[in-house]
Amino acid sequence: MGVRRSGMSRGAARREGVRRNPSEGGPLAAVIRRSGPYAAVRDAVYRMYERRVEASLPADITPRHVGVILDGNRRWARSMGLTDVNTGHQRGADKISELLQWSTEAGVEHVTLWLLSTDNLSRPAAELDPLLEIIENTVRQLAADGWHVKPVGALDLLPDKTARVLKDAGEATSDAPGLIVNVAVGYGGRREIADAVRSLLIEQASQGTSIEELAEVLDVEHIAEHLYTRGQPDPDLVIRTSGEQRLSGFMLWQSAHSEFYFCEVHWPDFRKVDFLRAMRSYAARHRRYGS
Repeated sequence: MGVRRSGMSRGAARREGVRRNPSEGGPLAAVIRRSGPYAAVRDAVYRMYERRVEASLPADITPRHVGVILDGNRRWARSMGLTDVNTGHQRGADKISELLQWSTEAGVEHVTLWLLSTDNLSRPAAELDPLLEIIENTVRQLAADGWHVKPVGALDLLPDKTARVLKDAGEATSDAPGLIVNVAVGYGGRREIADAVRSLLIEQASQGTSIEELAEVLDVEHIAEHLYTRGQPDPDLVIRTSGEQRLSGFMLWQSAHSEFYFCEVHWPDFRKVDFLRAMRSYAARHRRYGS
């Protein structure tokens, strides 16, 4: 499936500009990196490198669908010396509009954002409730900005208020042109497959099909037609931030042939140059699909 880190080695990663540890040096060093002349020089260098990477991208090799695991919000907050991790969640939410703009510029047609997993629903209320509010506000803003929002997940597991916000955003933007933004909230890959099979069985039972008859003809396409993302292409590229190298249940069915790109930087610090490097890595791979 083409698993690859954002750098081949520590030395190569440094040459590529990838930070091995976003919090290296502690909160004070992080503040220094974001202030005064240092920040100005750093930003100028990144802009130059960004233009160079962008210019190197082939125009004819672009993923239609990009899945993004927005990881590292809490770790980013702690690396900044912040005691309230929701500051990290909000900072991560603020980054989403930039990602969608970069994706549109690159010609991507679908983006799936994993905002909340089914496992996250077991977090303490003191953390979960503010996070849900941030997600609700983010989804409302995406709809207000004119993106085509499509809720993806087990909405029945969510609080009624959160589920209603997601449904309203999906209905209000169903005819919006351009990039389709799947917002995965209350999402788990195993739950999605179970829901797809359950939906298929209910559909076939309503048509009078017996279990034995269904078993004789059942194939992968029958299940695919009942996934949350039915009708959409599978993700060509899956990006995960914050250095973790696993899917954690993200789009288990759809990612069978996806290319993976693991980026060291925490999500709130994800930059356009990181996105472009992921696109460049994708373009450099030869996708054989088993041949």
